[in-house]
Amino acid sequence: MRKFLEKNYKPVVLIILAFMLVVSALNAANNSAIFDETAHIGASYSYVSQHEIRLNPEHPPLIKDLAGFPLLFLGLNFDTNQPFWTGELPGRWDEGQWAAGRYLLYQSGNNPDLILFWSRFPIILISLLLGFFIFKWTKELAGTLAGLFALTLYAFDPNILGHNHFVTTDLAIAAFGLFALYYYLKFIKAPTWKNILIAGIFVGFYELTKFSFFIGLAIFAFITFIYPLVKVPRDSQERLWIFRLKELGKYIGKGAAVFAISLVVVWIFYVANTFKMSPDTIDQIIEANFSLNQNSNIKDIYTNKALHFLNDHALTRPFTEFGIGTAYVFRRVAGGNALYYMGEVTSQAFLSYFPTVFAIKEPLPSIFLMLSAFIISMAGITKTFFSAFASGVKDRWREIFSLMANFLRGKIAIFTMFVFIILYSYISVTGNLNIGFRHLFPILPLVYILTARSIFIFLEKTSGHERKALGLILSLIVIALIAGTVRAYPYYMSYFNEIAGGPKNGYHYVTDSNADWGQDLKRLKKFLDRHPEIQKIRVDYFGGGDVKYYLGDKYIMWWDSKRPIEPGWYAISANFLQGSIHSKNKDYQESYRWLLEHEPVYQVGTSIFIYRID
Repeated sequence: MRKFLEKNYKPVVLIILAFMLVVSALNAANNSAIFDETAHIGASYSYVSQHEIRLNPEHPPLIKDLAGFPLLFLGLNFDTNQPFWTGELPGRWDEGQWAAGRYLLYQSGNNPDLILFWSRFPIILISLLLGFFIFKWTKELAGTLAGLFALTLYAFDPNILGHNHFVTTDLAIAAFGLFALYYYLKFIKAPTWKNILIAGIFVGFYELTKFSFFIGLAIFAFITFIYPLVKVPRDSQERLWIFRLKELGKYIGKGAAVFAISLVVVWIFYVANTFKMSPDTIDQIIEANFSLNQNSNIKDIYTNKALHFLNDHALTRPFTEFGIGTAYVFRRVAGGNALYYMGEVTSQAFLSYFPTVFAIKEPLPSIFLMLSAFIISMAGITKTFFSAFASGVKDRWREIFSLMANFLRGKIAIFTMFVFIILYSYISVTGNLNIGFRHLFPILPLVYILTARSIFIFLEKTSGHERKALGLILSLIVIALIAGTVRAYPYYMSYFNEIAGGPKNGYHYVTDSNADWGQDLKRLKKFLDRHPEIQKIRVDYFGGGDVKYYLGDKYIMWWDSKRPIEPGWYAISANFLQGSIHSKNKDYQESYRWLLEHEPVYQVGTSIFIYRID
């Protein structure tokens, strides 16, 4: 089998990616609009058709442009005389992006299902490209079999399959982050002008994907500083510290060139997306997002002034929207987000949130393999350092530093991945936005690569019957992973492993984009089509779909505090159900606690509960 896979790895890669393509396309067609897609899709089409970034400024435009491009060929209706475009909507400043999405999808005579599918398709293609890069990089680090193994961990992760067809930035930032890291490390190893140019372009794409790219830039800066300090001259008579200082200066200068090129890429994309925007329109957006009043703090004042300064000059004007999005995201992270988690509803973050959702949402075979790889790696590092301490070398700390320097010179990619995983995990765990496992996506490709590398390097050190036995065990674990993922179809977005009771029961632990993002509205329509005895149904739906569009006159609007409670059929989204039952701010008369006395008669998909109240 080993020789067969090594010889025929190209067809195997194509088969795995074909599986992803088919499953993702089916999910794109069958899942209704999730909550965030309402804003994203409306903004996507406005970017490519109007060349203005009025909507959804909290994200850079690259993914919007890609998602919106197929929509240009559908002949869609999009009336820019509507209040969502002219700025005449009452309420919150960001209501326009949601109103635009609702109008484009459900209120203008367009086909929402066609829009959903084709706007999602570019995201699917990005996920396939990410899978190829995972295989490619792992193959370079540990061989063909390790590359196939890492690709399998990625392609058969239900969480990836659950989100790789939605118009969001979660999967995209993982993809472009990996591309940028790959090519930046190419530059670090060989700082030629060709590698500087390529790295700058891909870092620019990374910056255009999501504003969390700042974490990646911090890692790039760290590596740029560390790597030249461990280099050794090949043929030089000058002192080592002088050589390293010179190398440090060169790397800082060339790293700055990479960053400068990335900013040119960002500038070009923002020019393409804003060249029809007048300075007055941008001024209005600045004031809508960062208006000054008597309660403004010093940060708000300087943000407002800086953005107006950028807007006042034609050359820097494209960066104004980039600055608006950056400032908005920092404010959003500081503000938190209300969520249901383990029996509580709060906008405060939990330190246990991401470790818990990782433990109950990742497939158990994958978790076992990741833990095994971690133990193998830690055992190897411990053995190396113990040997240094136990040796007869007088200056043990010099020996340890030498070992670390040799490791960085030879395995800078492994070190960088590990540092990124640690830093990103720390920021996620201690941050104030606990709204989904999807926020861990940027570290998952690196985890797949490191897991595959550690396991296959360990296997290479074994021989005979031991290698055969370990190979058999590994094969059985991979088969279990594949079988479990296939069995969970189509409930990948709401996937939970056996610890949490599977996709149907995960909502007991956590909701939002982990379990209920509005993906089952189309399935509710099919359920009602199969049950003609249900003439009317009271619906409290969380998501981006339009209930009236899909259910027609069967739909009666409902919410948790609506009284009196009426006899008949109810369809309640898990997000609203759990959030209402467990909220400390709602008393019995304002909540769904009365539903605790009733059992749902059906569970549509995994996120909508059907009740029959006599």
